[in-house]
Amino acid sequence: MPRPRKNTGLKFDEQLSYLQKPVREEMTDEQYELFNKHVETMQKDWGFINNLFKILPLNASQYEGFLRLRASLFDPETCYLSNADKEMIALVVSSTNGCTYCLTTHSDALRGITGNPEWVDHLTYNYRTAKLTKKQRALCDYAYFVTVYPREVDTEQADKLRKAGFNDHEILEAAFVAGFFNFTNRWVGTIDPKPNSGHFNHNRELKRRSKAEK
Repeated sequence: MPRPRKNTGLKFDEQLSYLQKPVREEMTDEQYELFNKHVETMQKDWGFINNLFKILPLNASQYEGFLRLRASLFDPETCYLSNADKEMIALVVSSTNGCTYCLTTHSDALRGITGNPEWVDHLTYNYRTAKLTKKQRALCDYAYFVTVYPREVDTEQADKLRKAGFNDHEILEAAFVAGFFNFTNRWVGTIDPKPNSGHFNHNRELKRRSKAEK
């Protein structure tokens, strides 16, 4: 177990969570390079740095593992569901769990993908009020069920997804994604990260795209 060092922090002065700030000296050069690369990507995509990723390097090896797991679920070259489908699952899970931080980030991401802020708001507040296709409804119902009733999950949930038109690769990925966001909701709630104010307004001025509800 590494010995804690004096908390000199990284480049951020804010106290962004219930935990202490990360310490550069406790990160390897490779981990710090990964951190900086991820920061550059967020600044390019959003114009700001998601606060959660200023906090997670406190446990640098777990931060590194988390990024790899997350990337494996959102790589369009190797995945089966669209990123829009997966962000939709994230919103249903996070709304059901009441995870404010996750709702701000994933609603922002889905607004950027769909170009339809109004539709995303409906999905965020209560997915049942959103206009959904048969397959989208099945994914949302699945995400809600496994979040609220984990003790009652059985093969019926997979059967419903298959009946809606999903193949087994997609069903397994939906299970991974719903489980992943229940996992993140639990520890995000524990460390209490402060949502970026930028997420609330970001991607709200986009023109509605015809694909948003397809």
